[in-house]
Amino acid sequence: MPPRILRRLILVPLVLVLTVVVLVTLPFWLLVVTLASLRLPPPQRRGVRFAWFGAVWLVLECGALLACLGLWVAAGFGGRLRRDKFQTRHYALIRWFLSRVYGTAERVFRLTVTIAEPPLTEAEQAARLTRPVIVLARHAGPGDSFLLVHHLLALYRRQPRIVMKAALQYDPSLDVLVNRLPNAFVPRRAAESGILAEITRLASTMDDDDALVIFPEGGNFTPRRRRLAIRRLEEKGLAAEAERARNLDHLLPPRPGGAIAAIEACPSADVVFVAHTGLDDLMTIGDVWRRLPLEARITAQWWRVPAAEVPRGREERIRWLYDQWEIIDAWIAAQKVTS
Repeated sequence: MPPRILRRLILVPLVLVLTVVVLVTLPFWLLVVTLASLRLPPPQRRGVRFAWFGAVWLVLECGALLACLGLWVAAGFGGRLRRDKFQTRHYALIRWFLSRVYGTAERVFRLTVTIAEPPLTEAEQAARLTRPVIVLARHAGPGDSFLLVHHLLALYRRQPRIVMKAALQYDPSLDVLVNRLPNAFVPRRAAESGILAEITRLASTMDDDDALVIFPEGGNFTPRRRRLAIRRLEEKGLAAEAERARNLDHLLPPRPGGAIAAIEACPSADVVFVAHTGLDDLMTIGDVWRRLPLEARITAQWWRVPAAEVPRGREERIRWLYDQWEIIDAWIAAQKVTS
């Protein structure tokens, strides 16, 4: 990755200029994408929708960057950015940005997200923000991490922390906003010890309204990745885990290191598991272009394991994590049958 100062000096002005150019030439781009999508069957001609969504995204990027500049100035030219007041304002900015993106996706792609969770008693409802949570989610489909963070902020009033790929810093608003909050970017080929150290750092300082988001699979599901993951387990002599991984039809086997590191660093945290399906068959940009349905529907199932019910030993936690992954896999299979 280029140094941070270089990214800011080049990419931020570039996005601002690109946004102006796109808005001025938008009719031309609408014509281009319309002609490009003529090669698809009529129900799938979605070029205009992609162009419109891209233009809105760029405008929101510029708005977020300008707001970040204002917050930087208000914080004494960056000197007070780490104070709680400014951290809260940055979370509010992320919530505003993602809510606008989500609203645009609802209108442009007819996106609907249905979340099911066990019914809560009044006591459980009142206790939702009395402990931090560690969120363990499957990783599949375009924008799943954005949707998850949006719902944590908007619906559950959590302050999410997340470990992300360093390449996401090429997005200027992500680069500026996320680096001002307790998150972590890790290089593509980062050593596992370095990733676990970042997870431990984030988990160990969580407050009651924080949520640490981890994707134990490490990437989106593909059949090839599944085969490679099973082979790695076999090469490590983890025959039991390899056998259980073979029984997962829709998921990669979970990598337990990050989840266990988070639980050990914050033993008071409840653990929330997230299953979702709907767009998980769209694995590449080409898939999204050719196969995104006219109505994008995502169904999610969340359940919560209180801290007191989380297994204590490492081996027990690994088996427990695989148990939960088997539940998610079975749930996905059932959703695909009924859809």
